[in-house]
Formats: sequence, structure tokens, C-alpha cells
Amino acid sequence: MLSIYKTSGLLGFYGSQIKGTNGRDRFGLNTLFPESVKAMDGSEETPQFVYEFNRYCANSGKLPNNFRISVHSYETPKQNYERILTEWGTPLINQLIQDSGIEEFRDAVTRYLTQEKRPQLFVNLADDLQPLCIMLRKHYLSIYRELDSQPREIEAMKTQELGRLNQQLQQIGNDFRQHIALEVNQVVTDKCQGFKADFQKLQSRMIRHLDELLDTFSVRAAYESATLSHPRNATAPLIAVLVEALYYLANQLEDILVESCQEIVANFFQGLMERIRKSEYYRNLYRLLGNDGGIEQELNLLENQVSFALVNQAKVECDRFVRESPRFYDEGTFSIYQFRQTLLQTSQSYDCESMVEAEPAIRQLLKLDFEPKVSDTIRRTFRQTINQTINTNLLPMADKQADDILQQYNQARVYLEQTLEKEAEEKIIRNRRLLSEFGQKIEVYNQAVAGINSCLQAMQLYEHQLPVIAESDISSVSANLEVGDVAE
Repeated sequence: MLSIYKTSGLLGFYGSQIKGTNGRDRFGLNTLFPESVKAMDGSEETPQFVYEFNRYCANSGKLPNNFRISVHSYETPKQNYERILTEWGTPLINQLIQDSGIEEFRDAVTRYLTQEKRPQLFVNLADDLQPLCIMLRKHYLSIYRELDSQPREIEAMKTQELGRLNQQLQQIGNDFRQHIALEVNQVVTDKCQGFKADFQKLQSRMIRHLDELLDTFSVRAAYESATLSHPRNATAPLIAVLVEALYYLANQLEDILVESCQEIVANFFQGLMERIRKSEYYRNLYRLLGNDGGIEQELNLLENQVSFALVNQAKVECDRFVRESPRFYDEGTFSIYQFRQTLLQTSQSYDCESMVEAEPAIRQLLKLDFEPKVSDTIRRTFRQTINQTINTNLLPMADKQADDILQQYNQARVYLEQTLEKEAEEKIIRNRRLLSEFGQKIEVYNQAVAGINSCLQAMQLYEHQLPVIAESDISSVSANLEVGDVAE
């Protein structure tokens, strides 16, 4: 009768381990238990297994009569352990393992896993793999169909490519048109980061330059310019000085705005051309035509047109700065108060010095007039001017260029006929290689599925079989393609 003890697992496990030991290594004390028997002070402790082993041997009722084993109280547990194993050796170890029940436990676990759990695991595995295998099989057959449908002769390949030429040129034109529309929209919606940064730079330059102009404005120089225009007079009114100042500030700001516009346009078109060169349609156009179909030349011409248009707009915008703000002289405003105070100061005498002494007040008066006008330009009106100029120039160009690309069919055909033979040869070789590699993938798939299916068949789980890609599946694909070719 099998005896199961509280420590059966311990006895059975270590019993199996010490079967390969002997007296030279003290039956595992030197090899199996070196870490567990080492105490903090460096002395050697007794493993739990040794205590249980001695207890097992001391209970003579648990051993057959042929084992006459004695456990001496005057010996240490380890001494008893070594002596008993030296006297009885392997037969005792085998009896210990048998009494522990570990072999029966192992057999029971193995039987459970192989006879009960294994079929269930395979069913779960097959059920999980079933949808994946179905999708993979469809995917493989689809790719095989695509590869197998490709022409296998150079002339057939050339004919196919030339037959697609018109459609390809049309697609390239559409892609170019859509790209330009997207670029324009990015500018209009303030999502083009480079353009946004350049316009913010324009705003900063206009504000900073206005401050610099006001700080360095010379009333004496403006007075001299006013009196030079009227040589019969030895004095000039405040209004004349202000007029000279208005012209001076407006013209200086115009230079900055014109320069900034030219920089914005140059940066925008440079970035646009770089993005076009990186596009897939641009590379395809070069492959079909051997050139870009005039895109770069057209963009260069358009850049000059847009730059010219914006320069003119900038001049018009700054020309309006010459006029005072509409409400500048309204009663109750600080500007009219400042004007009257300045006029009072400059009226103290009729020479130039009274004007020069009033220079801070005149600068403040000019600041009150110019700051709102410049702010309105850079924050409200001029960005819309730039956006609309780009919009009205680029979109028509994109439509025209897309049509021009399609009109170059004859040039593309001549160019392709010169290059297609080599391309066709390379493509046929590549298709053959891909078809071969793909056949290997199908073979690997079938081997994996067949391995699982064989296990399912052995367990009579036929309803859970996974789908394979049979030769008939591939043959039917080829047959369908041939029928389709004949129908065409």
C-alpha cells in the first residue's frame, strides 16, 4: 500500500537527486546542499532533507523487513545520514522514492496532460488559429494571383506598361494638383510652420523698425526738407514737419515690408520645391519622362510673379501710411490733445530751434499715428493679402501644369520605349524571384498547418482541422487567369 507523508515531495525530489551521489561527496552534502547548509558564522547546518531522511529510516514500520536500519542518538543527523547511505546505498534510495509516491504522481500528471489536457489544448489552439489561417490563406492566394498575373515576356511587359502610360500621367497630374491645393490650404489655415515663422519675423521686423525710426527721427532734417521746398520762406509750420515725417516713415517702412515679402516668397517656394522633389509623383514623372515635365521652371516663373505682386501690394499698403489715421483729429482723443500741446510748444518762436526742442512731443505724435496703422497692417490686413496672392496664383498654375503633364504623352512614350526593355527584364526577374520566395512561404505555412492537423487527426478531432493551401488552389488561380486572358 502506498504511504503518503507530509514530506513525501521533499523525500521524493531529493531522493531522486542523491541517486547520482556517493560517499566522496558525502551523498550530496558537498554538492547538492552547499548553499542551504552554510550558516552565517561559516559553520555547516543540517538540511531539512537530512532530518526527514533520518525520521523516515527511524520509523521501521514504514520500511520492508529486509531493511534493518538503526538511527543512533549519539551520532549527529548528518553522521547518521552518511552512515545509513553508506550501508544501504541505492536500494534504500529506490525504496524511499517508491514510498514517497513521486513516481506515481509524475505518471498521473503526465497521463492527465497527455490524455486529458492535451486534446483540449489542441482544440483551443486550433480554434484560435482558424480565423488567422483563413485570412492568411486568402492573403497568400491574393498575392500569388497578383504575381502570377504579371507578364512573363519582355514585349508583353512593355505593352502593359505603355498601355498604363496615359493613366499614370493623369494620376501624376492629379497628385500634383492635390499637393499644391494642400500646400495652399496649409498657408491659409496657418498650419505651414515655415511660412508662419517667416510671417512672424515680418511682424517683428516692422514693429522693431518703427520703434527705431521713431527713436532716430530728426526734426531738424524734416524742417530742412520742408524749407528747401519753399526757398522764399524762412520758416516752416508744424504741419510741414509732420508731412515730411509721414513721408519719411512710410517710405522707410515700405523698404522693410518689401524686403520681408521677398524673403517670405523665396523661402516658401524653396520649401515647396523641396517637398515636391521628395514626393512619389515627382519620382514617377521622372521615370516616365526623364524630366519633371516643366514643374520647376513653372514654379520659378510663378515665384517671380508672386514676389512682384506682393511687392506692389506692400508699396500700396505703406503708401497709405502717409495719410493720418481717420480718427486722429477727433475731439476727445489723446492724439488731438497731443497735437495741440505740440503746436503750442512749437509756436513759441518762428525759427528752427522751437521745432527741435519739441522733437520728443513730435515723435510721440507720430507714434500715436503710426502704431495703429502698422499694427492693422501686420495683424489684420496684410496676411490676408499674402494668402490671397498665393491662392490665386498657385491653384490655377496647378490646374494648368496637371493638364500640361497629360499632354506630354507622346514624349513620355518615346522615352519609355527607350528604357522599358531593361525595366521589363528586371521586373520579370524580380517577379520570378518573388514568386519563388512566395512559394517557399506557402510551403512553410502548409508544413506548420500539417503538423497541427496531424496531431488533431491522431486525437480524432477532425472538425477542428486548419485550412491548407493545396496545389489545386494554386492551379485554379492560374486557370482563372488564363480564362480571363482569353476572354479579353
